[in-house]
Amino acid sequence: MSSFQSTPISPATNTPRVWLINAYRAGELSQMRALADALGWPWEEKALVYRKWCFRTNLFRGSDLSGIDLPQSAQLEAPWPDLIISAGMRNEPVCRWIRNQSGGKTRIVHLGRPWADPEQFDLVITTPQYRLPLRPNVLQNTLPLHRINGQLLRDAREQWTEQLKDLPKPLVAVIVGGNSGPYTLGLNAARRLARQACELAKAKSGSLLITTSARTHPSVSHYLKSTTGTPMAFYQWQANDSNNPYLGYLAMADELIVTADSVSMLSEACATGKPVHMFDLGIGKYSMQGDSDNFEGNNDFSLSTLAYRALMRWGWQRLSRDITLIHRQLEQSGRACWLGTPTPETPNRDDSDMQQAVKWVQKLMGLAG
Repeated sequence: MSSFQSTPISPATNTPRVWLINAYRAGELSQMRALADALGWPWEEKALVYRKWCFRTNLFRGSDLSGIDLPQSAQLEAPWPDLIISAGMRNEPVCRWIRNQSGGKTRIVHLGRPWADPEQFDLVITTPQYRLPLRPNVLQNTLPLHRINGQLLRDAREQWTEQLKDLPKPLVAVIVGGNSGPYTLGLNAARRLARQACELAKAKSGSLLITTSARTHPSVSHYLKSTTGTPMAFYQWQANDSNNPYLGYLAMADELIVTADSVSMLSEACATGKPVHMFDLGIGKYSMQGDSDNFEGNNDFSLSTLAYRALMRWGWQRLSRDITLIHRQLEQSGRACWLGTPTPETPNRDDSDMQQAVKWVQKLMGLAG
């Protein structure tokens, strides 16, 4: 299988050779590409196909390729990279194998939560939800890395202005995720989201731009699509759709509502510098804000989310994550607020996460003081 590369790699250039070991989750892959682009070095993406039932190397933190289907995967051969950017448990043994083949010269940068001890990596770029220990090689950012920047938003606005021109302004984007860890986004939450989003748009005599995502349950998508009484544009997520309006909605919206299950989508929404409202999937004692006085409506539950709650309470902390730690930081810093609470007068746009990540990687590669 051929691998995708962002720009041609020339052996004559005196810059690091970079490989991205393709993440199997879209959010992680987006972060990896964003960091690679921000570094400005030529990079090559290695797409891997994983063996479904091969857990030995992953569980025991090995350093081999037994977890991937070699004939179906991109070739991993010399010349070996100077730097690997990766994410996900199944990629960890592959990255260590590559470093071994290079004679220890390859540096590994892991994004998100590593399952091996952080000392197994040259640099870990993470966020508070994973509660990693403080180490010299662990960078704790507030939010996941993202690709949103001024030029990308300007291009998206130019592309989508004509298609959305007839909707009354202001425009309120509603970015919808799905079940995540201990939280369920079912019909009960969808009803509350639709009602509160419509109330916000109506209060401003505006419109809604609603988009679902890969994790949105079909019943939730159907309910939101049938919402009436407010002018809106609706998009139901489809894989590999070149006409996905997500970036256009970020660019065109005057305000954004993001379901708070998705830290990646919160990160991208905050990067626009516009008011961001976090939608709480739970109410009462199941609220993302902790015990809440909001008892209007019912909670959604699933077996997986109930099991995750039990794991967070009684299990090993490394097996779970706590996204409420990020919610609190966003609220305290003025970068976002809970839907239904006062919006900060001037949203705090902060690009320091990517700047820090680039600086740390440059230093790792001996290219910064």
